[in-house]
Amino acid sequence: MNAEAEEQFREFVTARWHALLRTAYLLTGDHGQAEDLVQTALVRAHRHWTRIRRSDAPEVYVRRILVNLNNSRWRRKRVAEQVTDVLPEPPSADPHAAYDVRDELWSAVLTLPPRMRSILVLRYFEDLPEAEVARVLDCSLGTVKSQTSRGLDRLRVALKREPETARRDR
Repeated sequence: MNAEAEEQFREFVTARWHALLRTAYLLTGDHGQAEDLVQTALVRAHRHWTRIRRSDAPEVYVRRILVNLNNSRWRRKRVAEQVTDVLPEPPSADPHAAYDVRDELWSAVLTLPPRMRSILVLRYFEDLPEAEVARVLDCSLGTVKSQTSRGLDRLRVALKREPETARRDR
């Protein structure tokens, strides 16, 4: 790789490191794994940087690498679900209740299949439009919409929340 391409890669990493790390953390749920995931993705991107930098969206390419690496990691490490008879206590009105809800949501998000989780992370946590999510994941817009709907339904069930339409119909 020539010096100009090397410098462009350094600039890209410097500018986008935190955003990529945030995405990786949201995909993995662990800071250490997120850092490893970003580093591995950047190593792979570096190998092809002369081709990637000419594309109109190198970040899309690197995010796709992140998602694919995370999906591969998830497939290798299947964790059995823990089923219990007792439901957790409902959140109380204490000042830490918001953190409890956030942790409950995050635990539910981590139970989703990798592709569905990737779509929800990119759509809602990274605030990407549906078309951009479809582009990053190399799937159709319809897939993004259907997986988003199914993922939100699963989260509602996991969190024992009713859909908005059911509440409005009352």
